[in-house]
Amino acid sequence: MEVILREHVDNLGRRGEIVKVADGYARNFLLPRKLALVATAGNKKQIERERVKFEVKELEEKNVAEAVAERLSSVQIEISRKVGETDVLYGSVTSGDIADALAKRGFEIDRRKLQLREPIKKLGEFDVPLKLHPDVTTRVKVKVVAEGEPEKVKS
Repeated sequence: MEVILREHVDNLGRRGEIVKVADGYARNFLLPRKLALVATAGNKKQIERERVKFEVKELEEKNVAEAVAERLSSVQIEISRKVGETDVLYGSVTSGDIADALAKRGFEIDRRKLQLREPIKKLGEFDVPLKLHPDVTTRVKVKVVAEGEPEKVKS
């Protein structure tokens, strides 16, 4: 099925593009969430009329993302966790934990935008990529310390 994307969809395409997807993906995911329209002649004309609005909206979103990225570049998040005798964490630090720590600092970031390949399971400092916009990616500095002993950090 051919659809016209109304929003950016990761690993599929950008706003305004016509892409071919499986029927079930379109019916069950893209169309109900208003992320796409069925590619008919009328919808193609409508998207052409809306293209200017899309470009303005895209530019505004990119500018906002760049401003947030600049503010985030100077922020360091410190997360404390219980550790065992061999400095192994009980549990791990996930993207949800990092998003919560950012929220406490005044940044409302969706945890899915944090591109943490796997949870952090050891003490130290880490740079976690954060994709704010398809064209804007920044890094968040995360420092994992032992609970109750901030000077016991190993890199």
